[in-house]
Order: sequence, then C-alpha cells, then structure tokens
Amino acid sequence: MKIEFTAAAEKFIRRLVTFDGGPGYGLRLLVSPGGCSGMSAEFSVEPTPKEGEEVYPHGQFKLFLPAQSRLLLDGVTIDFKETATSTGFVFIDPKAKSCGCSTTDAPAFEEAN
Repeated sequence: MKIEFTAAAEKFIRRLVTFDGGPGYGLRLLVSPGGCSGMSAEFSVEPTPKEGEEVYPHGQFKLFLPAQSRLLLDGVTIDFKETATSTGFVFIDPKAKSCGCSTTDAPAFEEAN
C-alpha cells in the first residue's frame, strides 16, 4: 500500500498527534466514498489501533487504518487545505473517475469477507 502526504498534511497530522496525544499515539483515519464530492473522512488521535486496523508508520507519525480505508487510500496523496470557508483533508486520487457534474468520483471497492 502506498499513501503520500503533502508537507501541509504532514505538518497538520504531526501537530494533531503531538497536542492531542503524545509519544506513541497515532491518527485513526476512517475514509468512505463520497460520490461526486470525493472521499469523506473522520479522524481521531488514539493511543493504539483497534482490532483489525493496520498501523501505517510515516516519518514522525503513524496512521491506524481499517480495511475500507486501506482500500480507498492506496495510491492517494493526502493534502491539508485551510481556506476562509473550509478546513480539512483533501484526497488526491489519480484513479478517480469523472462524473456527469465534472467533479471526481471515488473509486468503487469491495470489502473482503
């Protein structure tokens, strides 16, 4: 599995884990397909992964990723944007398809049984 991070995303995650957690903590990242608006995400700083989550170490932080998130994030670049109207992660997915409204659509996935 390959996930890339922009400098802005790395900085945000490092600060989040440092200030909301501490040494050894990681970021639990739950992503789901969001249709035309791309992927949507929920995240929290946690001391340990939940059962079934994979630990994805990256430099000075680690991600805790459930199976669905791993499938959706493979090959994706995670960015962090802060504007006057919104703040959050942006997922840049080269596999995304264009839909009728000219925005990207998250790829379909199947959960393993």
